[in-house]
Amino acid sequence: MGGVSSTDHAAPAPRRLATRALETTAENPWPVRLLSSKINDYIARMAPLWVEGQIVQLNRRPGATLAFLTLRDTDADMSLPVAVQSRVLAAMATPLQEGAHVVVHAKPTFWPKRGSLQLQADELRPVGVGELLARIEHLKRVLAAEGLFDAERKVTLPFLPRCVGLICGRESKAEHDVVVNAHARWPALRFEIREVAVQGARAVPEVMAALRELDADPAVEVIVVARGGGAVEDLLPFSNEALVRAAAACRTPLVSAIGHETDSPLLDLVADYRASTPTDAAKHIVPDVAEQRRGLAQSRQRIRAAITARLAAEQRGLDHLRSRPVVANPHALVTARAEEVERLRATALRAVTWRTDRAADELRGARSQLRALSPAATLARGYAVLRDDTGRVVRSPDDVRTGQRLEALLAAGRLGVEVLPQPAETDPTADGQIDPAADNPTDAAADNKSAPAAPPTETPADGQTAPSADARAL
Repeated sequence: MGGVSSTDHAAPAPRRLATRALETTAENPWPVRLLSSKINDYIARMAPLWVEGQIVQLNRRPGATLAFLTLRDTDADMSLPVAVQSRVLAAMATPLQEGAHVVVHAKPTFWPKRGSLQLQADELRPVGVGELLARIEHLKRVLAAEGLFDAERKVTLPFLPRCVGLICGRESKAEHDVVVNAHARWPALRFEIREVAVQGARAVPEVMAALRELDADPAVEVIVVARGGGAVEDLLPFSNEALVRAAAACRTPLVSAIGHETDSPLLDLVADYRASTPTDAAKHIVPDVAEQRRGLAQSRQRIRAAITARLAAEQRGLDHLRSRPVVANPHALVTARAEEVERLRATALRAVTWRTDRAADELRGARSQLRALSPAATLARGYAVLRDDTGRVVRSPDDVRTGQRLEALLAAGRLGVEVLPQPAETDPTADGQIDPAADNPTDAAADNKSAPAAPPTETPADGQTAPSADARAL
């Protein structure tokens, strides 16, 4: 018995893995360890970076060297875990709390065994002005989720209101800016002014009361809430939830003129129009009378010019139509067409006449030729065609017998004849008889044309026929 080959027990060759992800297949996949290793290698090559977000969860254990927090995106529902040394948090001037906006300097790390991504932070910096601003941001998200800031809720300001309600500080510059600039644009505008506290503890209830009062006045068509800017802390009343909800419930169009370009309290978001300054609010609540007059004058000029140009164009078109010969002299076209019709009629008549004359000439020529070639012409010269009782033409004396009845076809009719015995041979010239064919070669030629194969026996019309060589010659 033969031995077993050593190659039968050799270990199978290791599978060659794909070097790139695009090269993997169902038959040659990557194991999890290889994918985790490659992800770890890729993330390990990333440099530390700054990332911004909001702290939504903070875990600090007493005595632990590491603290863990969850950093969430402020706009999207995405978050990342962050690990930071406890000494970094202790070194911050303001204690870090949940809900704070921070920027974090960290390096991404990947844990292959768990397959999780984490940021290893070495520095945290708070963003904002404190807990109050954090609460405002939270309130902003809540109100936005309720739809109070939706564009569909906002109404268009009236083009020219007769009365405007103004809520402002007592003897404030904001009141002066709104009233003076609005009267400069439209002097007939009337104001209902409510002076209230625009900062401090009394600001929110006084502004809300003035807002409800003006909203209940049917004469007021627009309400303006104005304040001349200030520090962020001074503008906090205009982000109060009660005031914002009262503004959202206002039925009269509302204009918010709080602060400057960099300040954005929640009242700006719920108002129907946000003005950057009180002066900007005055420019938007009423049109400029001088500009409207200029626009009206320009519109009148454009209308007059358009009408004049249209009339001139129509007049030119009418003059052009009237200058056409068909309009100036309508009979000229008919006369020209009548002359053309007469000319064509004469041409057609000449063509028809010429054609009929030519056809008549051709017909006469064909008739003459037909008569010349017709056997009837031969019969008309006194010859006859003999046929037996079967209708066969007699061409030779040998075709008949003595006493046989024949039919002679003449030019003017038919005759019945009988074959007689052959007389004694005589000289035709002895009695002065002349061969008709010799006297009239034209007739003989005609007879030959009428019967080219074997001319029928032609005999004189007197009926004297005999089965002889002389009769065949005739």
